[in-house]
Amino acid sequence: QVQLEESGGRLVHTGGSLTLSCAATGGPFSNYAMGWFRQVPGKEREFVAAITRSGGRTSYAATVKGRITFSRDNVKNLAYLEINGLKPGDTAVYYCAAELALPEVLFLNSVDYTIWGQGTQVTVSS
Repeated sequence: QVQLEESGGRLVHTGGSLTLSCAATGGPFSNYAMGWFRQVPGKEREFVAAITRSGGRTSYAATVKGRITFSRDNVKNLAYLEINGLKPGDTAVYYCAAELALPEVLFLNSVDYTIWGQGTQVTVSS
């Protein structure tokens, strides 16, 4: 099964943008649906975005829709989360997740995923 490693988290100012990356090893990466979640201390892990194996379909949380783009490159074994118009409320540890899936399946719940990265910290200053 794949292993995941996130990168790209950093301190940004309100209104800024950044792109998080999730690198997968141990593939085949294209057999896995993927998701991004975020978590702040004391709160449950929150769904951010999901993508199908091919990348042809995506789903976004209402709190981020319009500001986030989830994409993947199945040749490079990478997934990307582009976040624009960052707000202090976006501050969290961001996790990518993967799960074996049929081609058009999207998983929106953290309990559906068994493979997780270690997380990357995004901090948005006001």
